[in-house]
Amino acid sequence: MDVVRCVIEAARGRVPVVAGTGSNSTAEALQLTRAAQEAGADAMLLVAPYYNRPTPEGLYRHFASIAEVTDRPIVLYSIPGRCGIEIGVPVVERLRAQFPHVRYIKEAGGSVDRVDQLKQALGRDLTVLSGDDSLTLPFMAVGAEGVISVASNLLPREVTRLTHLALAGDYRRASLLHRRLYPVFKALFVESNPGPVKTAMADAGLIRSPAMRLPLCAMSAANLALLRKAVAGFRR
Repeated sequence: MDVVRCVIEAARGRVPVVAGTGSNSTAEALQLTRAAQEAGADAMLLVAPYYNRPTPEGLYRHFASIAEVTDRPIVLYSIPGRCGIEIGVPVVERLRAQFPHVRYIKEAGGSVDRVDQLKQALGRDLTVLSGDDSLTLPFMAVGAEGVISVASNLLPREVTRLTHLALAGDYRRASLLHRRLYPVFKALFVESNPGPVKTAMADAGLIRSPAMRLPLCAMSAANLALLRKAVAGFRR
């Protein structure tokens, strides 16, 4: 919450602040969501309950409980590779039908078909945002509207331009930019996020240190060399 308050203060209303208030504990997610709303967060990002692997009914009740305590927009976050569970399309449909402010999903399951499923079921009633930089363009080609990006911490202008080109239907130029960015996109995930992006940002002088708390640790020499090569190749 100190981080959320600091960001809200620094943003000063110039851009919306989306606070990550998800947890595998519904009680903790409720507490964080209330606190973030009180602090002035503009929206909430709610990851699927990791490790617990609840049933679809449990998933629905988890998100519904949180939706009942805030009127701020809610971004569901489906990332089965980290959580062990996907937020199923029927669960998204139920939530969207009952709670008008549940109208976004960060989709990080790695499947273009999944974006199609969400859009077939909900169309314009649901805004789909890619959760993987390397899949932003393919996702947008089938209806996603943007990305919640890791790479934009390092290359904000370029990622913004990629999404704006895709939104404008200029897929030729978007594809050219995607090809240039792709090696960086992949290198930023050569080890667990946020290790590589923090390292690249420290190299660029954007942050003071790439240090992380255990169990995350400094990058291996081989992966560090790969990351620096990809970033240098894009900069040339």
